[in-house]
Amino acid sequence: MAMKKLLILLFGTLLCWNVLADEVKLNPSHPDRYVVVKGDTLWDISARFLQTPWKWPDIWQANDQIANPHLIYPGDIIELSFIDGQPRLSLKRGNGKLSPSIRRTNINNAIPAIPIDAIAPFLNNPRVMTQEEYEAAPYIVAFDDEHILGSPGYKAYVRSFMDTIDDGYVIVRQGEEYLDGETGESLGFEAIYIAEAAVTLKADPATVMLSKSTQEVRKGDRLLPAIEGPIVQNYFPHAPDKDIRGRIVGVFDGVSQVAKYNVVVIDRGGQDGVEVGHVLQIDRAGETVRDVVAGGGAEVTLPDEKAGVMMVFRVFDRVSYALVMESQRVIHHLDVVHTP
Repeated sequence: MAMKKLLILLFGTLLCWNVLADEVKLNPSHPDRYVVVKGDTLWDISARFLQTPWKWPDIWQANDQIANPHLIYPGDIIELSFIDGQPRLSLKRGNGKLSPSIRRTNINNAIPAIPIDAIAPFLNNPRVMTQEEYEAAPYIVAFDDEHILGSPGYKAYVRSFMDTIDDGYVIVRQGEEYLDGETGESLGFEAIYIAEAAVTLKADPATVMLSKSTQEVRKGDRLLPAIEGPIVQNYFPHAPDKDIRGRIVGVFDGVSQVAKYNVVVIDRGGQDGVEVGHVLQIDRAGETVRDVVAGGGAEVTLPDEKAGVMMVFRVFDRVSYALVMESQRVIHHLDVVHTP
C-alpha cells in the first residue's frame, strides 16, 4: 500500500488504483523503454505500455533513490521489466544519476497528466448557473454617454449588488440550457463569458469599467465575481468507486461529432458523486431500428457500443465538464457515460 501511495505522488496527476481492479493488460505494441519528451502527458505515456492507462499504479516499482519522484521530466526514462512473470514499470532520471539530489528544473517543465491547453479555457470560464442564480446576479442597467452597447474602455452602470461589492467581476450571458439526458429536467445552463469589469464606484448603481470583451456587452448582462487566477487542480485520474451513469448533454464550439481532446458536459455532478479525476467510459447509444421481420411497426434498440474514455476535470452540482481522452468511434450528444 505504501508503494501505491508513493506512486500517486510520483505521477502527481495519474490515476488512483481500484483495489478490485482486473489484471492489468499490457499494450500489445508496448516498448521495453520510453524516453519522455516535451509535449508528452502522463496519460499518453501510460497508454504506450497499458491498455488501461489509469491502472499504471498496479505495476509501478518505485525507486526510492530518486529525489522528487512525484515529478517526471523530458529526458527521463520509463522501463518495463518482469518480476516473477509480472510486469513492472520503473523510472530512471535522464541525467543517469540515482543518488538523491535537487533537480535544477522548473517544476512547470514537469509532464502533466493530461493536455492542459485543451481544458485551460474551461477552468475559470464558462460556468454553470441555475435560473435563480442568474436572476439574482447584478446586471448592467446602462452605459456611459448614452451608448447602447458596451466595449472595452466603456463605463457601465450596475444594479442589484448585494451587501458587499468586490473589485473585479466577469460579465456573463445566459447560454445553452443543460437537460437531464433521461428525464429532460433542467440542470442549469452555461453562463457565457462576455467581458471583464473593474468596479470604480461602489454605489447603487455602481460604476464599472469594461475590459477584455469577447463580444459587445448588452443591457441586462449579469456580473459574477472574478476567480483570482486559474483553478489549479492536481489531477488524479481514477475510476469511480460506485456506479455512475449519465449522458453527454453539452458540446462546446458547435461541434456535432466529438473526438479526442474535445470538452463535453455530462448530466451528472457533485450531487451524484462525480469527482474531479473520475474516468468514465463513453458508449455510443444504441440506435432504435425497425424490425422488418417482426413487422407491425415493431422496433428494437441495438446495444450500446464502447466509443471512448473521458476524464472529469471540473464539477458543478448537477453537471460536470470532461475531456475526451480516447475515442474509438465518433461520439455524439446523448451518448452514454458510465463507470468503466
